[in-house]
Amino acid sequence: MAGYIEDRWLKKRPDKATGKRERTSIWGKGKRYRVKGIPGIQDRSFDTSEDAKRWLAEAQTDSSRGDFVDPRNGAILLADYIADHWWPSRTDEPSTAGPMRSRIWNHLIPLLGSYPLREIDASALRRFRADLLSRVEESSAEIIWIHLTTILNAAVDDKRLLKSPIAAHRSIKRPKPVDKKAKAWSRTTVDAVREGLQERYRIAVDLGLALGVRQGEALGLAEEDFDFRAEVVHIRRQLRWDGKGRPYFCLPKGRKTRDVPLPPNLARRVRLHFQLFPPVECTLPWRNPETPTTELEERQRKPITLRLVLSTSHGLRINPGTWNERSWKPALVAAGVLRQVGEKAESYGNRVRLHPVYERSRPDMFHVLRHTFASVQLEAGESIVSVATWLGHSSPKVTLDYYAHFMPGAGKRGLAAMDTWLV
Repeated sequence: MAGYIEDRWLKKRPDKATGKRERTSIWGKGKRYRVKGIPGIQDRSFDTSEDAKRWLAEAQTDSSRGDFVDPRNGAILLADYIADHWWPSRTDEPSTAGPMRSRIWNHLIPLLGSYPLREIDASALRRFRADLLSRVEESSAEIIWIHLTTILNAAVDDKRLLKSPIAAHRSIKRPKPVDKKAKAWSRTTVDAVREGLQERYRIAVDLGLALGVRQGEALGLAEEDFDFRAEVVHIRRQLRWDGKGRPYFCLPKGRKTRDVPLPPNLARRVRLHFQLFPPVECTLPWRNPETPTTELEERQRKPITLRLVLSTSHGLRINPGTWNERSWKPALVAAGVLRQVGEKAESYGNRVRLHPVYERSRPDMFHVLRHTFASVQLEAGESIVSVATWLGHSSPKVTLDYYAHFMPGAGKRGLAAMDTWLV
């Protein structure tokens, strides 16, 4: 079997005259015994021959199984491994990469980045989990923990760790948020919020409510997506903004396009909206706003031109962050859904402008209209398979996990049918 132990303090061959091995120039310096000759494994030195023999045997066994990991490879700091090796190899879309990078650099690296990979043990994971939960909500902590799991699994694949410490220490569970039921609005609340919006933006409420679209999908809807004859709306893209504030179009979440039935009254409202606020032509890159560097990227990111249904009063595509603060939240306040808790001053040259500060209420952001769509459909007895398709879920199970509480009659029809067998 490959591999041998070299005594660094003595020459390899004995002296011809004395028959003894002479001392080398490094006699008494450094570690004496060096293990060499194992394919794919760096040489390693030891103070005693016993340690060298033990390590040689283990390394030979692991090498034959393809399991060998040199402990020195795990000496790299987690922060350096992420920045220099793991992150540059990622190929995520900007819509995924932006939030992921923010979570990793704002939370994971500050809390755990100073640890060498091989020193991330049970104690380090427990401390990281506790510190993380003191900074973010359980739902965000769970996502960050998943990022850490992915990074450590990659370190195993890169032969920097023999086994992920998360897999090795199963007693340390990832943060898990308390199951929260999706919130839906009443018709009264929907009407009140719609009334509180500028007239040009009221159609956004109608689209979210009647089609179950996400905010980015609503902002990315174009005139050509409405097939009034077939009574269907094609959900084929979303409008996104990257971390540098650059807009672009991309596929809906999960890269799933879909068709959603177009209710007659929504069709009527959309046609009226087109008359009052004609769709605005908008040209944006596809998939990624970065300048292409290859022919393939140029093809993949080729700009597309659409006539957007929703636009600002200046005829521009809508930035969701700005729109939420200046249109959506004031409408929530007017409807009694949200409270203004203060003001903040911002300087614009020589001018100072006061902006309202609102209480945090994530359940009442635009996504609540998607939940309301699901609640209306399921309470009306619509097929869970159909609702899952219209929402763009990967499976009906996802829909059930989110919205089972919107099905108050679930089980009653089967119970009644079974009861007739026992008459």
